[in-house]
Order: sequence, then structure tokens, then C-alpha cells
Amino acid sequence: MHGITIEEHLASISSFLGIYYLALAAMNATAALYLWRSGRSRAWCNIPILDVPFTSATFWLLVSMGFTCIAPLALTGNELLMPSIPKAVRDASNAVMGPVVYTVGSLVVLGVLYWLRRLVVRPFVAWSLFNIALLVMGLSMTDREFAAIVTKADNVPIVGLIYLLGFFTWLGAYKAVQNDDRARDGLEPLEKEDNEKILVWPDLVYTELICMVALTALLMFWAILLQAPLEEPASSVKTPNPSKAPWYFLGLQEMLVYYDPWMAGVVLPSLVVFGLMAIPFIDFNKQGNGYYTIDQRRFAYLTFQFGFLVLWVTLIVMGTFLRGPNWNFFGFFEYWDAHKVEALNNVDLSEYFWNGLLHMPRPKPPSGSGTLVTIGYILIKEAPGIVLLVGYLIFLPPALALMSFRVPSTSFKIFGAPLTLGGFTIGFRKLFVHMGFIRYMVMMNLMLFMALLPIKMVARWSFNMKYFIAIPEFFLNF
Repeated sequence: MHGITIEEHLASISSFLGIYYLALAAMNATAALYLWRSGRSRAWCNIPILDVPFTSATFWLLVSMGFTCIAPLALTGNELLMPSIPKAVRDASNAVMGPVVYTVGSLVVLGVLYWLRRLVVRPFVAWSLFNIALLVMGLSMTDREFAAIVTKADNVPIVGLIYLLGFFTWLGAYKAVQNDDRARDGLEPLEKEDNEKILVWPDLVYTELICMVALTALLMFWAILLQAPLEEPASSVKTPNPSKAPWYFLGLQEMLVYYDPWMAGVVLPSLVVFGLMAIPFIDFNKQGNGYYTIDQRRFAYLTFQFGFLVLWVTLIVMGTFLRGPNWNFFGFFEYWDAHKVEALNNVDLSEYFWNGLLHMPRPKPPSGSGTLVTIGYILIKEAPGIVLLVGYLIFLPPALALMSFRVPSTSFKIFGAPLTLGGFTIGFRKLFVHMGFIRYMVMMNLMLFMALLPIKMVARWSFNMKYFIAIPEFFLNF
């Protein structure tokens, strides 16, 4: 985006941002009207001078007025008037953002959202977070580099998918928390109360017809507004930089950075398929069938959220918005410089052990040694990685079955309303007792393979760790 000036960029984006902020204003005005007409508006306090209650509907009306005031400023296209994220904040974001911060931060955010789920699922909090996300998006669009990535025709659908994914994740958690509260009060899930049978014809077919017509109209407008992301004819002489897979394979492409192709492209996807097939045989919990719940299926809920959101969705976001030329990592507001080269001296675990710790060369078979002797030297050379991997997959699961501790519940007030965060137990002793040794070991090995990906990623970024076990003689690297 350095081909155009900041003035040209702001002039090209001003009309869109003006309409964008007006749309946000209309959205919040509609929310305020809905709260007022439905009687769901809650009074927070009295306005001293006017002696009228300040309600949640009033709050969202003020938010709507704020977006309305921002819209004309955005339409000016003036760098001094257009609201944007300060350059110092953007530079700090680029400096702080890195692969480790991004990956570990994703895990931390997931854990915080789980622990605070009873707060996050509240409509007011969720709507506030949604507004903040949309506002940050609008403020970030004034940055040339951010806008170049987000407005790319290939990436526009992914931006929409992120918001849709956030909504449906919240909706599932919202219904689950409702059912958990009802179960605590001795009531049946909401799905049990709404068990009315609906006929396929005309109810279901009529609904599907309406959705089909609406989706067709949306795709037509989409095709008119966005140009097809067609590039020049493919050539083996000149390849795009970066050369990226389709968005749904970007997670797999990211895994290829840390594992050999046979591991990232064959073994790990096969383990995913095997794990999905094994769920009916591993799962012993009969609760939570046919209705939303978290308390009754904590382990299953967290496992799915970790596997889908952290190990797949965040990798897609990383590959789409943060991986630039030469597959280097860039910040959200950083210029994608094709000449940026990061020289990495990737080191195997055996090198750290023999060369770094023991200060001696790695064992190497004598010239002309037979196959068995060569294999023996290889096993000695890679003994640290082999011992570590065996301990991780074989001895760690039983050790986890012996550990168990409970996090106590916490109570506090938010906006004057009491909120209790229920305690939970961390440990696998209960699972081991119910599942037995074989099922428990199968499940834990699948879980540990899932956890091995972020461990390998952090080890690569933090210590330049290439492989835990490196046997290139037999194309066996792990």
C-alpha cells in the first residue's frame, strides 16, 4: 500500500467509513428502540437535573448519537479530522505482536472467556463487546496496511466469518448458561419445553426457500460490489509471494512450518479423523444430549473450543492477516515488506543436548557401518527426544490421573448485579475412574497430540527448536 499516499487512501475510504458509522448508529438506535418497546430496558440511575431514569435504552441511544457524530468526520477524508487509532498505539501493537504473543494470548483469551462466561453471555456485555469490535475495525481502516489486507477481495468473506463465528459461539454459550442455571434450580432444559414437532412441508421447505432466495440476492449484491479476486495466469517461473492455500487450508499450511509434510499433512489430519470416530466409544457422559450445556460437559466443551478455535480458527486468522511475504510474521498495521528476511538458526533438541549441554559432538556412526550399527547410533543421538516423547505420551497421562485440585467459586457485582463464577476441578482422576485404562490412554494421547502443536510452535519461536526427534536418514522428523 506504499504506492499511494495517506491522503489518497483516506479519500478512497472516507465514503465507506461514513456509511459504516451511520450503519452502526442505526444498529444501536434499533437496539435502543427494541429495549424500550419490549420493556426490557433496565433503569440504572436517575439523571439529577432532569429527574428521569437513565436506562440501558438511553445508553444505547447515546452510543447511536456518538456514531452519528463520527460519521461526518469520517466523510471529510481529512487526516486531522477522521477518527483513527493513534500511530503510537499502532506501532506499539506491531512491536508487541508476535507469534508467541498471538498463540499464547489466544489461549489466555479462551480461558478468560470460559471463566467469565456468565458475564460475557449477558446481552448488554455481548452487545458492548460487539460494538467495541466494530468500532476498532472502523478506526483501523484509516491505516493503509490494515485496510489493504482487510479489504482484499479474498479476505472480506473471512472478516465476515470471524464475526459470525463469534456470534454463534456466544449464542451456544448463552443457551448453555441458561440451561445450567435451570438445572441448578431443578428445571428441565429449554429444549425440552420447546419440543413441538414441525412438518417438513410446508414449514421447513418454506423456510429453506426464503433462505435460498435471500442468500441468492446477497451473493448477487456481493458479486456487484466486490470484484472477483482473479490474478494473472499461473506460471512456474513466477509464483506469488506469499503463496497461500485457500483459507480453509491455511491452518494446515501453518502446521507445515513446524512439522514435516508427512506429519502435518498425513498423521495429524488422520488423528483428527480417528479422534472424531473414537468419540462415541470414549465418551461415557450421557448428559447434555439434545440440549446446550457447559457444566454437564466441561471437558468436552473445552476440548472442542481448544481444538476448533485455537488449533484451527486462530491459525486461519494468522495465515490470512499476519503471514506476509516469505511467510514472515507481520503485525496488523505493519507494511508487508517483501525484502524482510528473518534469519533463523533452527536447532534440533539433540543439538541442544549434545553440543549445548554436554559440549561434545553428536554421536555419529563410523564410515561404512552396517544398518544395525547406524540405527544404534541414531537412537543414542536422538535419545533425549525419544525419552521426552515417551514420557510425554506414556507416563504423563497416568501422572495427570493422580493430580486433582479445585478452583473455588468467586462472587462479585457488575453494574450493581451480583455475579457468581462457579468453581471447577482441574484434574483427570474422575475421568480415569470412569473410563478405565485403555479408553483413558487413547483419549489422553489424542489430547496430548492436540497440545503438542502449540507447544511445538512456541518452542520454535522462543528457542528456534526445529525437531524434538530428527532422523533425516529415514525421513523421520518429529
